[in-house]
Amino acid sequence: MTSQAADRPEPVGTSRRSKITPEREQEFFDAVLEQLRECGYDSVTMEGVAASTRCSKSTLYRQWKTKPQFVAAALRSHRRARRVDTGSLAGDLREAARAAGELSGRDTQLLQALGHAATQDPELRCALRDALVEPEIAALKEIIRRGVERGEVPADHPALEYIPAQMFGVLRARPILEGEYADPDYLVRFVDAAVLPALGLT
Repeated sequence: MTSQAADRPEPVGTSRRSKITPEREQEFFDAVLEQLRECGYDSVTMEGVAASTRCSKSTLYRQWKTKPQFVAAALRSHRRARRVDTGSLAGDLREAARAAGELSGRDTQLLQALGHAATQDPELRCALRDALVEPEIAALKEIIRRGVERGEVPADHPALEYIPAQMFGVLRARPILEGEYADPDYLVRFVDAAVLPALGLT
């Protein structure tokens, strides 16, 4: 059960964050992300998060001065590192596609919820890239680097630079074109049908 003791106002002279535990902070972040997915950015409020996490609104404002700061911090808490290494470039790309598909619904919801707001707020845009975009690009670049080192594909192959755009593009496009998220099966079939042939792989 969550204690509200950590949410009480701090005595004068204490650190602004001294009473918030990492576990409690993550509860706030999880609540923000859930509301983003369900309601969209414009509908997220400090009041709503405070109510859902049973804390005072002033607690949130002491930690994060504005909603964009709060959402940006929640997004960065969502950042994850992923390492895929099956021993082959084709296997790694299939596994990366499968992993992306397992999270595609939740991540695509965040991208959709923050799309317009991120174009208006540099901090949100940066946090969105930090949380959802850069880790995936870094993982794909590492997969490609190993494939090149193993001699599976030449370093100057013209299709290599488009792999991140292909993967992100299909994740964003399928919900719009077909009304469904790009699940693991769909993404693996996409890799087999479009990405690997472009690289000359099977």
